[in-house]
Amino acid sequence: MSALGLLGAVLLLSSCATSSTVAPGPEGNWGSDGPGQPSLVLEAGGKLHGTDGCNRLLGSYEASGTDITFGPLGGTRMFCEGVDTWLSHAAGATLGADTLEIMDAQGQRIGTLERMP
Repeated sequence: MSALGLLGAVLLLSSCATSSTVAPGPEGNWGSDGPGQPSLVLEAGGKLHGTDGCNRLLGSYEASGTDITFGPLGGTRMFCEGVDTWLSHAAGATLGADTLEIMDAQGQRIGTLERMP
């Protein structure tokens, strides 16, 4: 009986260790919630919303491995002096452990968002 209990404990611990090494998906909050800072929320099911630091953004995304493709982003068109609105030009991203490398329609890296806690 004790050998069976030991085997169960080993299996339980090994399954916990395995699950903690699985990389998280793209769902979550990315960027900063500070004023004038860009951020995105990627929801389960492919919806996204956020801000380029000035304007609200809405859209969708598809993830395949570490590659993320954004659908057309809609948003407001306010003018905010001194705010770099680079995120409004996002067409896709590459998922890292705790970063999203944002790309424009030409595949050029235009910025990075870090995963928020």
